[in-house]
Amino acid sequence: MSDEINDIEENNDSNPNQDQQSNTIPLSGLYENWFLDYASYVILDRAVPHINDGFKPVQRRILHSLKEMDDGRYNKAANVIGNTMKYHPHGDASIGDAMVQLGQKDLLIDCQGNWGDPITGDSAAAPRYIEGRLSKFANEVVFNPDTTDWQLSYDGRNKEPITLPVKFPLLLAQGAEGIAVGLATKIMPHNFIELIDGSIQVLKGERPAIYPDFPTGGMADVTGYNEGQRGGKIRVRAKIEERDKKTLAITEIPFGTTTGSLIDSIVSANEKGKIKIKKIEDNTAEFVEIIVHLAPGISPDVTIDALYAFTGCETSISPNTCVIKKNKPHFMSVNDILIENTKQTKSLLKQELEIRLHELQEKIFFSSLLKIFIQEGMYKHADYENAGDFETVVEVLNQLFSPFFDQFYRPITAEDYKRLIDKPMSSITRFDVKKADDQMKALEDEIKEVKKNLRNLTEYTIKWYEYIRGKYSKGRERKTELRVFDKVEATQVALANAKLYVNREEGFIGTNMRKDELVSDCSDIDDIIVFRADGKYSVVKVQDKIFVGKDIIHVAVFKKGDERTVYNAIYKDGGTGTSYIKRFSVTAVTRDKDYDIGKSSKGTKILYFTANPNGEAEIVNIQLKPHTKLRKLNFDMDFAEIAIKGRASQGNIVSKYPVKKVTFKSAGVSTLAGRKIWYDDILKRLNADNRGKFLGEFDGDDKILMAVNDGSYELSNFDLNNHFDEKMIRLEKFIPGQIYTAIHQDTKTGTYFVKRFNFDDNPVGKRVRFIPEESKLILLTNNDTPVVALDILKGKSQTHEHLEQELTEIVDVKGMKAQGNRLSFHTVQKIKLLSDEKDLSITEQPALNETTTHETPIEVEKSAPEKSTPEKETEKSKAEPTKKTEQKSAPVEDIPFEITNPDDIQIDNNGQLGLFGANDEEED
Repeated sequence: MSDEINDIEENNDSNPNQDQQSNTIPLSGLYENWFLDYASYVILDRAVPHINDGFKPVQRRILHSLKEMDDGRYNKAANVIGNTMKYHPHGDASIGDAMVQLGQKDLLIDCQGNWGDPITGDSAAAPRYIEGRLSKFANEVVFNPDTTDWQLSYDGRNKEPITLPVKFPLLLAQGAEGIAVGLATKIMPHNFIELIDGSIQVLKGERPAIYPDFPTGGMADVTGYNEGQRGGKIRVRAKIEERDKKTLAITEIPFGTTTGSLIDSIVSANEKGKIKIKKIEDNTAEFVEIIVHLAPGISPDVTIDALYAFTGCETSISPNTCVIKKNKPHFMSVNDILIENTKQTKSLLKQELEIRLHELQEKIFFSSLLKIFIQEGMYKHADYENAGDFETVVEVLNQLFSPFFDQFYRPITAEDYKRLIDKPMSSITRFDVKKADDQMKALEDEIKEVKKNLRNLTEYTIKWYEYIRGKYSKGRERKTELRVFDKVEATQVALANAKLYVNREEGFIGTNMRKDELVSDCSDIDDIIVFRADGKYSVVKVQDKIFVGKDIIHVAVFKKGDERTVYNAIYKDGGTGTSYIKRFSVTAVTRDKDYDIGKSSKGTKILYFTANPNGEAEIVNIQLKPHTKLRKLNFDMDFAEIAIKGRASQGNIVSKYPVKKVTFKSAGVSTLAGRKIWYDDILKRLNADNRGKFLGEFDGDDKILMAVNDGSYELSNFDLNNHFDEKMIRLEKFIPGQIYTAIHQDTKTGTYFVKRFNFDDNPVGKRVRFIPEESKLILLTNNDTPVVALDILKGKSQTHEHLEQELTEIVDVKGMKAQGNRLSFHTVQKIKLLSDEKDLSITEQPALNETTTHETPIEVEKSAPEKSTPEKETEKSKAEPTKKTEQKSAPVEDIPFEITNPDDIQIDNNGQLGLFGANDEEED
């Protein structure tokens, strides 16, 4: 032994680091699996819900604790949290927060006390002050110990469910959000009733299509939802009402915000000058009500759009549906999750039916066993009574029951005999055969029903969903309105919170040049278009100060896609010396890029330039320099004769000879046709893009009539930023003198009245009633000779009669405030409009000494307005004015000035250059 020890010591002496090297673990190996283990734990046991029941582990353990403690009474949240800590290896704070979130979803926990408010952001009271118990829905849908798979808790002292047997798509109803290691999940809440309907669709072999429904209400655009998968997008908006022209009310907020955060965002936008409000009030109590008072002169319609563009009134949500399935994270669509949940529910119902079938069969089995045991007097059998041990009893009973074995669905076991012999003699002597037969008959009937349900499991599952819908769907109707949102261009609704200045000679523009020439108001996100004397133009982003090129002749805020602003120009081409005239619009350009007004760039000069916001076309006088070949040195040119073309066109030739000067002669009128306007009922907005119902051509002071179902109306202009009341019943072009017929009912007496009238030409935005205050509007039509079908009850016998009535025979055209005449002196049961609606998009606008003919009306509207599309109309010539108007003087910036010296540029009071004269010396 000593020799062995000496050998070891010698070896150690020869290599003293051997033991140290053998115990060393490389750093890469030390951490090789730790991160993966941690990531797996966070994903599976903390952050991501399971597809089967829709719960994260902490939520499942809270509900298991509530069931474990359930005695029908409320439990302190602190007690529930303490009991849950037996199953959840984390602190009480995380359990308490999860329990409050479950309670706020108002589905599984019946709450009592201050559980907070997710809408206002108020937190819940301390757990010792609030109480909760399982809701009736949770007790019926979430739990069943017979179909639950169990596992040991983290310390091995208790059993907890692996997943709860939820027979409902709970994950999609509640939604979920969590951040794990390397992935995240964000599942939207969906509507309770729509989920049930979707599950029924699945059971019928159809693929469901479900969309989010948020507890905060509001509006949502789900066109990019992508079934809740990664890459999808939902736009959610607050619901904003226009109380009057100075007041807006926010009554529903976007999901993910609170009233506090929303108000903060509005105040911040106001401080930055994006919107302009006087004050804001939070009147939220049971329902959301945030009152926004507008500053004087601010448009409510533009402010609504600005709220969506610059504040939390519109937010974007990116869903990312990730769930645990088969112990792994899976990215799925919400429709596929609903299909899986429906299959899971069907499977659980099958298990419950099979368990119930087994229970019923066991009950009948033992009842039959007991009946034979008593009726055949087996309990009195001598061999049975004298048996010395249990094995002998089993043998005896087996012999006694052998003639009856074929009556039972399974073999009789020793345990069954033990139950028989354990029966007290008193129950045997009191055994009622008839009662036992009745009970077995009832059990057999129930078995038949259970077997029928198992054979028709799909129909049984549909009935289950219908039962849940009928019992628990009250008050769970859709809260979020699904809409398609029109994109709000921030530049169109941004408040003009800055002023634009220009230094023409040096070539600078900006908002921080207060010593220079003022151009106009602008916002800090606007684009600016700049034209220079050398024939170049560009669009730049507004800044404090930026160089855009010397000799600026025109600068203004640029509106992308604006086809009505027309630029009239005469320029000399630098390459050929030829002068051209052109009219063009600039609808879209690349920012910070120079464009040429003509084909050549070097040496080009602009001789005359105006910007016309409505396509006006003036007349100018051209003077040419004397030349031996020229007989006419002075002539007029009318821009109305020049077609409006693209910005890249060269234009028409004015003269190949040098131009001496161009002077303004007379103003013209717009050469553009009236603007064609449509109303998109999906977006609830006007447009000029041929979407929705055609309202007609609008020009000048034309107005739109909006009638509301409360018996009021309002006139508006045709600005595309306008908002319209969602309760409106008709929207059409306002035609002064157009006769309307209304039927209204006096709410006090129930009497029906009919009136014919013209809507007054009120100021834009003024809301006026056209029926009495105490009346309810029944029908409104613009047909000149409307006919209605009436169902009436006549006389004391209340005889039913159906008739058609022409309303022009009842009442003449009267003032708008008149009550009208009584529709019928009998009891009116039903009213239906039979005549078509009149298409007011086609109106008479005869030119001087001319007449126009009406096209056949195309809009057919019976009991309710319907959409229509306009007939193709002959396009009007752009060279001819569409409307004769009184001649007005041209704007100051459009009046040209003669320049005798190119180095001495004359500029008008507004800082706009109207003319560049030709340089005589240079031409010579």
